[in-house]
Amino acid sequence: MSASSIQLIVGLGNPGDGYELTRHNAGFWFVDTLSREWGVPFRREAKFQGEVCRIEVQGSPLWLLKPDTWMNRSGQAVARLARFYRIPIEAILVAHDDLDLPPGSIRLKQGGGHGGHNGLRDIISLMGGNGFARLRIGIGHPGSARDVTGFVLGKPPEAERRLIVEAIDRAVSELPHIIHGEFQKVMNRLHSRKVGMSG
Repeated sequence: MSASSIQLIVGLGNPGDGYELTRHNAGFWFVDTLSREWGVPFRREAKFQGEVCRIEVQGSPLWLLKPDTWMNRSGQAVARLARFYRIPIEAILVAHDDLDLPPGSIRLKQGGGHGGHNGLRDIISLMGGNGFARLRIGIGHPGSARDVTGFVLGKPPEAERRLIVEAIDRAVSELPHIIHGEFQKVMNRLHSRKVGMSG
């Protein structure tokens, strides 16, 4: 295997109905899709500062987490759950929105910096390292740095939303390979996909 088996998938986003459909919540969209596909609802766990559920993928248990802190405090929930269940940093996958990828693109990677993403920055800080895997969900870029905040907290137009959802669905179909650490195989399939391709 080219990576550790995944025991925890964290979706990043902001809590509350007002943020549910915003670009910054693409990480929530991913874990919500997993929750629906496996038919296991999230439940709030105050001790983990988030909503959690536990699914089983081909015999392997997998925790899903949505921090209910604000995005820039996401690390609090991740650190609490990971320490409680003794999940090593290499066994964590964080799904998040990514400005550097167009809608419809999705990338899997192990480790790396935070790239200016406040959720990743806080997780790296509170987990004491950056060795977790990331699922980068493309949302596009507004073109100017000063427009980024409004852009990520805005709702994508329907055509873009559909591309993002299709990309998430492709990653969901790769979940058994992702959690068993077959990253190279998944990367080859996800990364070679051209935006807008159907099927």
